[in-house]
Amino acid sequence: MSFMFNPFPYDDWSAINEPILEEGMDVKVLEGNFQVANDIVDRIIENKEKFQKCTILISGYATAKYDQIVTLVNRTLFQKIGVKCELINIEDYYKSSEELESEFSDILGNNPIKDPKNLYAKLFKGDEKVFFNDKKIDNLVKKLKGNNNSLYLVYGTFATTRKLRKYSNLNYYMDVTPKEVVLRVKNGESKNIGDKEIRSHLQTMRRNYYVDFEVALHHRTELIDEKEMDWYIASSDNNNLRMVSRLHFETLCKAIVKQPFRCKPVYCEGVWGGFSTSKLRNLPKEMKNCAWVFDLIPSEVSLVIKADNSLLDIPFYTFIRQESEALLGKKSIDKFGRYFPVRFNYDDTIHSNGSMSIQCHPDELYIKENFNELGRQDESYYVVEAAMGAKTYLGFNEESNPVEFIEEVKKSEKLNTEIDYEKYINSVDSIVGRQFLIPAGTIHSSGRNQLVLEIGSLTIGSYTFKMYDFLRKDLDGKPRPIHSYYGENVLRLERKTNWVKSNLVQEPVLVECGTDWKEVIIGEHDLMYFSLRRLEFLKEIMQDTNGQFNVLALVDGEKVRVESIEDSRYSYELNYREIVVLPAIIGKYRIINLTECPVAIHKTQLK
Repeated sequence: MSFMFNPFPYDDWSAINEPILEEGMDVKVLEGNFQVANDIVDRIIENKEKFQKCTILISGYATAKYDQIVTLVNRTLFQKIGVKCELINIEDYYKSSEELESEFSDILGNNPIKDPKNLYAKLFKGDEKVFFNDKKIDNLVKKLKGNNNSLYLVYGTFATTRKLRKYSNLNYYMDVTPKEVVLRVKNGESKNIGDKEIRSHLQTMRRNYYVDFEVALHHRTELIDEKEMDWYIASSDNNNLRMVSRLHFETLCKAIVKQPFRCKPVYCEGVWGGFSTSKLRNLPKEMKNCAWVFDLIPSEVSLVIKADNSLLDIPFYTFIRQESEALLGKKSIDKFGRYFPVRFNYDDTIHSNGSMSIQCHPDELYIKENFNELGRQDESYYVVEAAMGAKTYLGFNEESNPVEFIEEVKKSEKLNTEIDYEKYINSVDSIVGRQFLIPAGTIHSSGRNQLVLEIGSLTIGSYTFKMYDFLRKDLDGKPRPIHSYYGENVLRLERKTNWVKSNLVQEPVLVECGTDWKEVIIGEHDLMYFSLRRLEFLKEIMQDTNGQFNVLALVDGEKVRVESIEDSRYSYELNYREIVVLPAIIGKYRIINLTECPVAIHKTQLK
């Protein structure tokens, strides 16, 4: 889950998406804080002249920063007409920090036996009303309702709550990308919603994940669905805001969803991190290593849209909720709702100091009952690069005693003792092109000296229960947490070598082929709802989304172009190891090899 990762403060601007707008369609982006403030002021004046009064609401996603733009608006307004807005900070209408702490105590909990590091909790399913003091917010409603010849500017997270929207003239929304959200918390720039004091980074992000982000996500969706977001502000760069009208924002999203697109990657250091990605993508030398490449983890990445010579960097989930059906397809929405149900990242242990932790993940029943999450956590590894001695750990050895292994894990967790893990855990040589399936409950680990494309199921968070982590300390010098309680409850002890060979490491199955191309299934199982395929070709290959999204990764080769057959302008050029999304609405498309060497594309689709 988000609070378990520390994104490196680096922006990779290689993933830029340029929408193809319909003829005559124009999009205007206001860039710069003064330009944004000036436009807001002009609209305040226009509404004041028309209605003799004006109320504007400026809200945003968790960690949005309001003070600078609010101050600038008021100063500009005074300079233009000699009056100021009455500024109303919505935080003054929240419940007290103590009341909110009590409100969320049951779902956040604290059980040192189950969860010694206090990482996990249950997702909160309420809306923003839980944050407000009913009496205070009702008094504010009365004030706005009787707004005669007045100028009010209400600002802060959830300022666009439904009760207040009824009486506003203009609603502005300041969005923040997931990476920037985490960095603001890490840098001590943001508190939990309604808090007076700053908590530790870990505890702030824990409350954020289970409460603040969940409520903020649903509130943002409500504004999108009800078209109550009059103006959208990309505010991750707080010193250079970029603003578009709702109509123009919708125009951009509607254009992007007609074409292949790539999300902006996020990079994370890790104790087992390797160096293949650092070299390939020329990452900053300040990075210790690169363990994770979040190329397409929906809740972690953003989407960069180029419009009017500006770059709008928006959270991927904002785009998902704006264009759910065209992007996901009816089949996906019927089963998973408006969530992107698959996630993609690279795990890099090339020339690292060790393997990933020995770990497991929960199934659907366990994750729903214990964490109130949406579904099971299955995973898979596709070996993209392998160096000397690379192996993947998967399942238990045939002659091992898994119960004995669990006892060793509990002992190690308490006494910090070593475990002869290879005595218990089955390993398979990692060969480039080999696909490993990892259904929930399977013990596993990506070994040292490989780079794998990890593809996982509908997990908004990451419920990784570490069973053994080689007694390592994390990059912050603190021991890495072990989760023996949860792990013991979800482990499938019967999944041993022979079962793994028969079920989880499969031989390719031909789907169809031509003169110099073929499509093969490399991983498919009844326990997992997505199908993993490889497209191998020399010149080009034809495909069809068939009404559901596809995700492609160039895992062998230099460069390809993915383009719509209906309109070749809808295209994206993909470099080695980049990942592109084909929205469901695209239909038939082709992939063209732009070099002379054969290429391989890893393709993921729902079964």
